[in-house]
Amino acid sequence: MTAMTDPRTFAATAHAGQTYGSEPYTAHLDAVAEIVRGVDPSPIAATVAYLHDVVEDTEISTVDLYHAFGPRVATAVMVLTDPPGYPNRKTRKAALHQTLARLDPSGPAERLALLVKAADRLANVRACVASDPSKLKMYRKEHGEFRPACFRPGLCDEIWAELDGHLGGAS
Repeated sequence: MTAMTDPRTFAATAHAGQTYGSEPYTAHLDAVAEIVRGVDPSPIAATVAYLHDVVEDTEISTVDLYHAFGPRVATAVMVLTDPPGYPNRKTRKAALHQTLARLDPSGPAERLALLVKAADRLANVRACVASDPSKLKMYRKEHGEFRPACFRPGLCDEIWAELDGHLGGAS
């Protein structure tokens, strides 16, 4: 990561004009970063949290992230990015879950990806609880596939405890 590149500013610029519900998209990114900081206060963890959606939702590429933030961040974001070319959310998420299920959390980028993915889901669930409870049904339905793909004991158990409390599952 270059000293001049602030991940929040980079992400805010990339997501300019996008919204998360009625809020600017940065509200979601801030929520994910706050959750991540509660588990891992390292700057690189927050960096991945801020950048987790840029490849999926903007014109930024993994190569751009590699040059701006280095290989560990670029790899983690690449792992978190929904694969293109699937006709619907169910098949796209199933493909992503297969990738996540194969990750070895002892790899530094892989650990960050699993942590940020759990934090991203928790931020989404908290937003649903606060303003769109009907959307919780979708997350509850997906939780049976999401949890086995992403959960690793000891990685971020406090995030999983809250997720399981909202969505059902092991706790």
